[in-house]
Amino acid sequence: MKLHKEGQTLIISFFVALLSLNLLLGYLINELLFLKIFLGTISFVFWGFILWFFRIPKRDVILDENAIMSPADGKVVVIEETEETEFFKDKRIQVSIFMSPLNVHSNLYPISGNVAYTKYHPGKYLVAWHPKSSTDNERSTVVVELKQGKSVLMRQIAGAVARRIRTYSEVGHEAKQCSEMGFIKFGSRVDLFLPLDANIKVDLEQKSIAGKTIIATW
Repeated sequence: MKLHKEGQTLIISFFVALLSLNLLLGYLINELLFLKIFLGTISFVFWGFILWFFRIPKRDVILDENAIMSPADGKVVVIEETEETEFFKDKRIQVSIFMSPLNVHSNLYPISGNVAYTKYHPGKYLVAWHPKSSTDNERSTVVVELKQGKSVLMRQIAGAVARRIRTYSEVGHEAKQCSEMGFIKFGSRVDLFLPLDANIKVDLEQKSIAGKTIIATW
């Protein structure tokens, strides 16, 4: 298992901070062995969670030009027809995946194609499952187009905890299905806006695995 590059600075910073804090407390409470062990254990568990959050597990992904793959690990919380107002400005099927702090937070391209649009939006930090988080929260939008004229809009959305979205896409770049397109730190959500004729293959509350769960087919 590898650690994501987005976590390198944070992992090192927390390690130095926790080590320094434990050394200081160990000096101040020198005779309270139980308390020193307790604080050391809590620090170790917390640092372990940071390592776990930035993990990149080895995974055999599914490549299928007829499928729209899950861009994120998490749980499907929305499947509905809605108006997409940023890029398409028409009706689309929205599929939303909620990512808890325990999920892998690397985001993948759901399809292969050409990156036609990217835009970062500063915004609020409503809880990720809030209905308005898709339009009001800090977010980043990427549209990938196929040569056949079909396209998918993918939106990374910050949650109440997440405050930093990384998007590696640039207009004109080639998107490769199941390759990494970005990362969201801590709790967050990813929305997909699909054509109305897409054949949805997931259900509400279903767990999704990035690069392995088929969200829909063309």
